[in-house]
Amino acid sequence: MPNISIIVAVAKNNAIGKDNKLLWHLSEDLKRFKSLTSGHYIIMGKNTYFSLPRRPLPNRTHIILTDIPGEQIDDCMMAYSIEDAISKMNPEQENFIIGGASIYRQFLPLAHKLYITRVHESFDADTFFPELDDKIWQLVSEEHHPDPDENNPYPYTFAIYERKL
Repeated sequence: MPNISIIVAVAKNNAIGKDNKLLWHLSEDLKRFKSLTSGHYIIMGKNTYFSLPRRPLPNRTHIILTDIPGEQIDDCMMAYSIEDAISKMNPEQENFIIGGASIYRQFLPLAHKLYITRVHESFDADTFFPELDDKIWQLVSEEHHPDPDENNPYPYTFAIYERKL
């Protein structure tokens, strides 16, 4: 099994999006995302891919999950099932699941590590991240950013969890 990690920004109410858009803009979270995922494979659903402001993201290999047989997207690897996506992941490196909600739910039982930006605010949303089971996930580090600024309008925490079981 390849090394699978999930990277996600989650509001206090577990919200992650609305109308296929992010709910906030945190400059430091975007920098962290770029730093962690550059040079790696990123796996996402088709809606997440089309929500990206720049496609494909530079210096990353994209695996797009779709349920439309034979569908192709330029400059991306396509996967037609979770098993197909796993078979195309890089066995030598960390592979990052970047969304959306359905993809997160399907990969959560397979992930070894979670990189979660906790945004300390609730938002109106139509897309949510699943609750974490503390019997399965152990918090291994936190970096608190309690003071909003002009580029990061909400307090947030960078958290890393590792699978216990």
